[in-house]
Amino acid sequence: MTKQFTIMSAVIHTNREVQLELENSVDLKDYQPSGQMLVDSDGLSFIYLLEKDNGYTYISVPEAFWDTLKEAIVDSLPVIVTNGREQLLLPQFQEELEYLIDNIKGNSNYGEKMMMKVEAVFE
Repeated sequence: MTKQFTIMSAVIHTNREVQLELENSVDLKDYQPSGQMLVDSDGLSFIYLLEKDNGYTYISVPEAFWDTLKEAIVDSLPVIVTNGREQLLLPQFQEELEYLIDNIKGNSNYGEKMMMKVEAVFE
């Protein structure tokens, strides 16, 4: 079974980076960012993939934080995931997110609800 971590908050810091915050109990030290993203249409989330021990772990970014993701795209801000102690820069985050958004807009194959939410936030 693939592990999944869910983002608890998303903030833009004064140093102009987006921090996606996980629970403090999550240990990030052995993970490597993959530069790849997926969509969870049922969960209304974007998923960033981390690699560890020849497997993947999902970082789920729920709809509640999409406004912050939009700002990351508009302002070309780097995106970092943190547990409060460790940080990982998530390369290709904006590019992958923009690609997914472009594919979802007007495409009900992702589910009507996902399509409508993406169109509303990322218009």
